Amino acid sequence: MKIIVADDHAVVRKGLKQILLEISGVKAVEEVDNGPALIERITKENFDFVILDISMPGQSGLLTLKEIKDRKPKLPVLILSIHPEEQYALRSLRDGASGYLTKDSAPEELVRAIQKILSGHKYITQTLADKLVNNFGDKLPHELLSDREYEVFSMIAVGKTMTGIADELSLSVKTVSTYRSRIYDKMDMKSRTEITLYAIHNELIK
Repeated sequence: MKIIVADDHAVVRKGLKQILLEISGVKAVEEVDNGPALIERITKENFDFVILDISMPGQSGLLTLKEIKDRKPKLPVLILSIHPEEQYALRSLRDGASGYLTKDSAPEELVRAIQKILSGHKYITQTLADKLVNNFGDKLPHELLSDREYEVFSMIAVGKTMTGIADELSLSVKTVSTYRSRIYDKMDMKSRTEITLYAIHNELIK
């Protein structure tokens, strides 16, 4: 089995590689540090499994996930992120991820997740399973946002400036301002404060 890890932190990649190579059947673990590099590698080579971070410079993990699913829909992808489940797990699963884990998960749980996904199942924690049950009703306002809009929303909620968001996402300030306007319209909000209070109330930030 050949696995590729996409994460912009070298220490994280090295640690994951060490864990993954101890799994029975894993023959090789490759590394990339951004989304476009991952897409290039999976296009040119055959991999059995992808471990993908969400927060990477430039193209985010969510956009990369969608591109993976467009090119290789059967390639399993496990999201491994610093963000709590409440923030990105449901969205990741809807976009085609086979599972979602936070980076503070134990190595044993990572191994269980990979094994379960390779057996043809999704991997979710019990906490996330409960949330899925409770999310069959009406969508909350933030669930109406596109993936890119939600990224901008999350950054606004934690106090990042338009310039800071633009730099992190490799977008122009004008483009970020357009996303902010769409967020306000879709969520019926008028200020950064409203976004922050909403995010706190719905446990989207801590």
